[in-house]
Amino acid sequence: MIIIVLLLYSAINFYIGIRGWQSLRRKSSLIFSISYLFIFSLFALSYPLGSLIQKLSPSPLGDTLLLTGSFWLGMIYYLFLFTLFIDILRFIDTYKPFLPLKLKQHSLRVAATVFLATTCLIAYGTWNARHPVTINYEITIPKTAGTSSLETLQVVMVSDIHLGQIVDNRRLKRLVNRINQLEPDIVLIPGDIIDNDINVLPNQHMIETFRKLRPKLGTYAVLGNHEYFDQQTDLAIQYLEQGNIHILRDQWTLVDNSFYVVGRDDLAKMRYIGASRQDLKTIMEGIDHKLPIILLDHQPKNLQDAVDQGVDLQLSGHTHLGQLFPNSLITKRLYELDWGYLQKESLQVIVSCGFGTWGPPVRIGNSPEIINLTIHFAN
Repeated sequence: MIIIVLLLYSAINFYIGIRGWQSLRRKSSLIFSISYLFIFSLFALSYPLGSLIQKLSPSPLGDTLLLTGSFWLGMIYYLFLFTLFIDILRFIDTYKPFLPLKLKQHSLRVAATVFLATTCLIAYGTWNARHPVTINYEITIPKTAGTSSLETLQVVMVSDIHLGQIVDNRRLKRLVNRINQLEPDIVLIPGDIIDNDINVLPNQHMIETFRKLRPKLGTYAVLGNHEYFDQQTDLAIQYLEQGNIHILRDQWTLVDNSFYVVGRDDLAKMRYIGASRQDLKTIMEGIDHKLPIILLDHQPKNLQDAVDQGVDLQLSGHTHLGQLFPNSLITKRLYELDWGYLQKESLQVIVSCGFGTWGPPVRIGNSPEIINLTIHFAN
C-alpha cells in the first residue's frame, strides 16, 4: 500500500514538474532550469524525507521538512487538478478548436496564474483550518434519564483533533478553553485524538492540558484509525487516561445512573493489529434499553447496526468532509452520512468534520468545528 501511494505521489509530482518546466523552458537558461529542478525536487521530497527522518531519529530538520511537505501536499493537489483541467481543455481544442489564440500563445502567463491561484487558495485554507467554528445541535431522546431526573444534557463533541506537529499544544490549549467556555456536562471524543506520533502527548505537555477540561460528568473517547498507526495503542491509552480521558474499548459505561455511553474500537483495528472489534450486540449486553444510549464510533459506517441494537444517538467523525474540496463529492458516496445530522428510524446520528487536519494543514470547502449539543430527555 505504501509503495502504491509513493508511486502515485511521484507520478503526480513528475506530471506537475514537467508541465511547469514546459511552460518556462522557452525563456529559461540552463542555470534557471537546474535551479527549477532543484527547488521543485526539494519541495516534492520534503514530506517523505521528513517522515523518514522523524521515524528514524526525530530532529528539527525532520520537523522542518515535514511541515514544508505538508503544505506542499496541498499545493500539489490543487496544481494537479488545475493543470489536469487545462490539459483536458487543450486536448479537446486539438480536435475542436475553441480556445483563444492569445491564451494558447501565453502558456507562461497561464502557468503563473495557476500557481498564484493555488497559492492564494492554500493561504486561505491554512487560515481557515486554524479558525474552528462552534456548531450547535439540539435534539430530543424520548427516554427518561435514569433516577437523576436529568432533563437536559449539555454535550461537547470534538472529533479528529490530530494532535502532532501541526495541531500542537498551543492549539490544544485554545481548544480546551473553548470547550470550558461552553460549560459542558460531558465531553465526548469519537477518535483520532493523535495524528501519528503518540510521543507528542508527553513531549508537548498535552496530558497536563487535557487535565484542564472541566466537564461535570467527565470526558469519554474512543480510538480512531490514527491511534493504531504507531502500533503503540496501549501506550496511547495510558497517556490519554493520564489526561483524565476515559477510553472506551468495545465497552459501555453508565454515567451518573442516567444514560449509557458505548464506545467501539475502530474498524482499522483489524488492519493494523490483526484483531477484529467485537460486534455491537455483544458489546451492549447488560444494558438497560429503557435508558438513553449514546454510541461513539469513529467511522460512520453500517448505521443500521446501531439502529438494530437500539442505540438512540451515534456520534462519529473520520470523514473530515473530504478536508479539501472536491473530496467531499467522494465522501458523500462513501458514507450514508459524511457530515451533519441524520434521523434513521429511531437512531439519531451526528457526524463531525473534525477539529484538526491530516496531511495538508489546510481546509477548503469546510471549517474545523466544535459540536455543542443539547440533548433533551423525556423527564
